[in-house]
Amino acid sequence: MPGERAGATTDRLTRRQAELLDQLEQLFLAEGFARFTLEDLAVRLHCSKSTLYALAGSKEQLASRVIRHFFRKATAAVEARTATERDPALRVTAYLAAVARALAPASPAFYRDLDAFPPGRAVYERNTASAAERVRELIAEGVAQGRFREVHPALVADTVSTLVFRIGRGDTARATGLDDAAAYRELAALLLHGISL
Repeated sequence: MPGERAGATTDRLTRRQAELLDQLEQLFLAEGFARFTLEDLAVRLHCSKSTLYALAGSKEQLASRVIRHFFRKATAAVEARTATERDPALRVTAYLAAVARALAPASPAFYRDLDAFPPGRAVYERNTASAAERVRELIAEGVAQGRFREVHPALVADTVSTLVFRIGRGDTARATGLDDAAAYRELAALLLHGISL
């Protein structure tokens, strides 16, 4: 999944700040973030604006921080789930299922705001590119172990990346009626059917 590293925070948070970051993440994922002012967020989280300013110097910086926080946690969860599988086919399936699970809380409003917010979109695109690279690695490992037929891992990963972008933007749901989790399951099945021996 995504490329935000688990230990990438540059400063230490107090317990209250860590809680606020998690609460902001939940709020943004559920409702988006563009429409909120810092004052709105302070009211919703029962804190002062100065408490939010301690996390970031502006609303835009706060949104960026929360987005990075979300993808950092998602990356750690996906990699932890994938690490438990040894069979290449199960690893690819586990990876895509874990991506679906990690991204499931993100609402269409979150994705709309993310797409309209260049710094957030950059984080999303970087993480999607990292996910595609991870899929490429998993496929290459499976080919090397003789578990998958000879395929071009980078082409397969690029195809996966394109669909991951479409799923994230809601394009796949609009075109197929599948929710994100179902789309990721179908992607895993399609991928494994196409590359398995």
